[in-house]
Amino acid sequence: MALLTPLFAFLYHLPQVYKWLLKPYYVASLFMSIAFLVVRKTPGICDHLATQREDGNSCDFDWREVEILMFLSAIVMMKNRRAMFLMTCKPPLYMGPEYIKYFSDKTIDDELDRDSRVTWIVEFFANWSPECQSFASVYADLSLKYNCAGLKFGKVDIGRYGEVSKKYKVSTSPLSKQLPSLVLFQGGKEVMRRPQVDKKGRAVSWSFTEENIIREFNLNELYQNSKKLNKTRGDKISQSRFPAVPEEEEPVQQGADTQGEESESKKDK
Repeated sequence: MALLTPLFAFLYHLPQVYKWLLKPYYVASLFMSIAFLVVRKTPGICDHLATQREDGNSCDFDWREVEILMFLSAIVMMKNRRAMFLMTCKPPLYMGPEYIKYFSDKTIDDELDRDSRVTWIVEFFANWSPECQSFASVYADLSLKYNCAGLKFGKVDIGRYGEVSKKYKVSTSPLSKQLPSLVLFQGGKEVMRRPQVDKKGRAVSWSFTEENIIREFNLNELYQNSKKLNKTRGDKISQSRFPAVPEEEEPVQQGADTQGEESESKKDK
């Protein structure tokens, strides 16, 4: 069972892994590694190779080659220990409450352009990314605290909708480290995003904590401005439903006027 878990994890991530493995650098490295093993173990070829083994068996690794292979294996495991751990020990999926709208490739553009007064914070994520799964609970808590009619939260799975990934320039490659990406839209246009991307297409290191997001995106001020927008909307709706009643003119006190006129007439007499 201990051997099957890494195998199943590798097969699950295989569709995403092959995209960046099929590059000249990795293909050449894999070819040279296989070629070394073939030459070193194929009878008729390895017999003509020099060896430092005491038994003179040139078709087996000598002590120098074993040390080199162990050293290279240790380096590879140290550099990729975090990725190997996350492949086998993925965080659980978040199933809690949230105020988040999920977009597709057909709905995201229409929703962002629907009302220019609404500010959107959109997370570009992929279900296979462990970083996105770890960030799901943080993003859900932010939506519960700051969601309102003028400030909304959305998500789109760019691992599923590749056209959205290309249009909004969010790479799904594990090497780019752009997942997850948070983008702030105002009036249907991008204002800012985190993490930022350098000229080489790699994401600048940034921590997706709740404090960093509140500070960088200035959520407190956005929320206050959105509440004012809600209030003005409510006033307009109430006025349209219940128009103001014109003030009634005070009734003329006819009795008092007639008494005044009679007193004046008596004085004249």
